[in-house]
Amino acid sequence: MYQIFKWLYHLTSQLGLDFIQLSRFFRGISVYIFNAIRFLLKHISRPQKFQLGKPFPCLGDRFDKSGTAQGHYFHQDLWAAQKIFANQPKKHVDIGSRIDGFVAQVAAFREIEVFDIRPLEQVIKNMIFHKMDITEGDLNKANYCDSISCLSVLEHLGLGRYGDKLDCDGYLKGWENIYSILKPGGKFYFSVPIGKPRIEFDAHRVFSIKYLFELFEAKYKLDSFAYVNDQGNLIVPDNRNEADEENNFSCYFGCGLFELVKQG
Repeated sequence: MYQIFKWLYHLTSQLGLDFIQLSRFFRGISVYIFNAIRFLLKHISRPQKFQLGKPFPCLGDRFDKSGTAQGHYFHQDLWAAQKIFANQPKKHVDIGSRIDGFVAQVAAFREIEVFDIRPLEQVIKNMIFHKMDITEGDLNKANYCDSISCLSVLEHLGLGRYGDKLDCDGYLKGWENIYSILKPGGKFYFSVPIGKPRIEFDAHRVFSIKYLFELFEAKYKLDSFAYVNDQGNLIVPDNRNEADEENNFSCYFGCGLFELVKQG
């Protein structure tokens, strides 16, 4: 039932109908009016250092928590940035991860190169940007770096969501190119949605743990693994458990986090 509600919410929000935002409006409007009247009465009774400008209602903020320390992006960005900080690679390359999240976090303490099919006009300190399609044939970057991140990207390749070409094998072409770019012994920080394998067009693919380990086999050694469950919490298993892996750690739409080392 929760997944049906989530799907309906996503669909209606694409039409500009955000029912959660609407409920926040009705919850907050009476508080806003009450506070505005009280503040105006206090304001006009004092010497004026500030003029009143246009009203700018922020109706939901007073009900929010201090922040959102959960979910796929929060945990994967922090997880990967901390590992890169600890490992201190010579050259780190990111493939398509969030500029306003993970990439900014890494650029705060070191240089990072970014390959993305989407353009970026701004020049940002510590970030070298290359507009590039990671699914293209010969990128001419074999053994280019000793560290790569690709966070919540592979699941999109070939679905056309970000202007890329429609290609059922787009994610596999991207996977092979990432392997080629990374030097032997280099680190690969990788995340994708995990759960029952499926395509939810045109948003993303969801991967099973079993299939992911088949992709890793013979190419990478698994250094560490964690996942974000359906409740948005980070889980770090004590050890590998085949039963948990078989049922994708009971995730419908979780996020697997893998620290890999290139073999050979």
